[in-house]
Amino acid sequence: MAASSAELSSLATALDELTRRVTVHAEAADGAKDEETARELFAIERSLASANRRLARLALTLSRR
Repeated sequence: MAASSAELSSLATALDELTRRVTVHAEAADGAKDEETARELFAIERSLASANRRLARLALTLSRR
């Protein structure tokens, strides 16, 4: 089954929410001076944001077909 642009947009929205949640925890770890945890969570945040941009681009491409 091929993914539709609507389904991919929905996944991008869910991924955006997950990214926001990770950001909250990363900022909390940073504020608590837990540098290792903050560093890892910020790296995860960047990866999730990148994945979200890729999903959004793919959804846009599919919507133009």
